[in-house]
Amino acid sequence: MRLLLAEDDAILADALSANLRSAGFEVEVAENGAVAEYLLVKHPFDVGVIDIGLPLVDGLTVLKRAHAARPTLPLLVLTALDSLDSRVAGLNAGADDYLTKPFDFPELEARIRALLRRTRLTGTAPSAASASTAAAPARNHVQVSGKLSFDRDARRLTVAGEVVELSPREWLLLDALLTQEGKVVTKDHIAQIWSGDASEAGTPSGSLEVLMHRLRRKLEGSDVSIRTVRGLGYLLEHA
Repeated sequence: MRLLLAEDDAILADALSANLRSAGFEVEVAENGAVAEYLLVKHPFDVGVIDIGLPLVDGLTVLKRAHAARPTLPLLVLTALDSLDSRVAGLNAGADDYLTKPFDFPELEARIRALLRRTRLTGTAPSAASASTAAAPARNHVQVSGKLSFDRDARRLTVAGEVVELSPREWLLLDALLTQEGKVVTKDHIAQIWSGDASEAGTPSGSLEVLMHRLRRKLEGSDVSIRTVRGLGYLLEHA
């Protein structure tokens, strides 16, 4: 079972993801709401666990957008707020269950498994085909372009047979470029999927250029290149 954990507390995220993996889940961690929304909408997760207090895009907004794009995807909310209004807001936004911090891991695991059982019983288990196909071009799980291999399920990039490490923002950007290979990916589109650090908020264009420079260097020897289309965005093409 593929699980998306959206939690900005790095210590808690590490502890929860380790326990969830030990319990048999394949876990992807999103450290902010922008990344969480992109992954939930674009990738075939079986369940999402979302903290309300996410930076950049708040958890309630992530819930609403993920639920609108994938209404059958079970979503569980984590929050430090225990008021009735907070619980109602989360459920109205699309959450299927609600867990207040602090909590014991066995309860979290039990609630996740209950959601998955309920999904199977109602016959609405999400699949790769249901992951926002209308909102994006068709995507292969493993995409090969020249000497580059991009495995979305394993989250692994290889160039000429060598594994290349990518940061989360580099991964999201390359994913978008490969999805629309041969077409211009506009800066507006990049802005939707890529979130800068708080220190970069005042200089987004400069930060994007730095990110592109790093990504281009990592793609050297792959037979593909990223071309700047002045005034529009970027284009991935064969070198």
